[in-house]
Amino acid sequence: MIRPYILAETNWEHLKGEDVELAILPWGATEAHNYHLPYATDNFQAQSMVEESARITWENGDKVIVLPTIPFGVNTGQKDIYLDINLNPSTQFAILKDIITVLSTQGVHKLLIFNGHGGNNFKPIVRELGLLFPKMFICFCFFPQMLDKSKYFQEEGDHADEMETSLMLYLRPDLVLPKDRWGRGDHKKFKIKAFSEGGVWAEREWSKISKDTGTGNPEFATKEKGELFFNDVCYEVSKLFTDLCNADLDDLYE
Repeated sequence: MIRPYILAETNWEHLKGEDVELAILPWGATEAHNYHLPYATDNFQAQSMVEESARITWENGDKVIVLPTIPFGVNTGQKDIYLDINLNPSTQFAILKDIITVLSTQGVHKLLIFNGHGGNNFKPIVRELGLLFPKMFICFCFFPQMLDKSKYFQEEGDHADEMETSLMLYLRPDLVLPKDRWGRGDHKKFKIKAFSEGGVWAEREWSKISKDTGTGNPEFATKEKGELFFNDVCYEVSKLFTDLCNADLDDLYE
């Protein structure tokens, strides 16, 4: 069944008469996720969340369009992890500039980048694009930060961890290896204490901090946890979509 809010599925007959308020661009990555999760984990998660959130928003009467997912992200710290595919931030900027040129020219003046990969940092890119496209409202979100993960998961982590494994057990269990083949996600931290306290940052060299490419123990992941977290994220995201659709770009502040 054609979903009219998914650009890859809809058609010119439908779109020629539409007036889209908000374009949504899912952006993920292609990278190893411990031993047990697929390379496209970030893409599956971001796209599934956006599509479900857009369904809710569309059925409530707000006009959104989901653009095709960008499947590669910034993976400069994983350059020696086999077939982890890297897009430099400058490449991301070029891609976004071309997409926004089309949207702006055609009268779609709101874009949300839905980020599914922790290595992507869109803030400086959005700042620069804002100068080039003053009539566009460009924003982004990173879904793991939209809810308090500790209410859903008991183990901390940020890559192939309990959260991501739970989501994939719910979304694509056919692509998750049996539990006896999961790595523990043990990982090293910087010896310099300041890097762990916030305010100081350096890129991690992935092959030096993790044997299985995971950072976070997936042991307690379940499909049920993934389903609950997914549904709650989509509820929050759909509210964001609705707010953006109805926002007056000349009256954004209070």
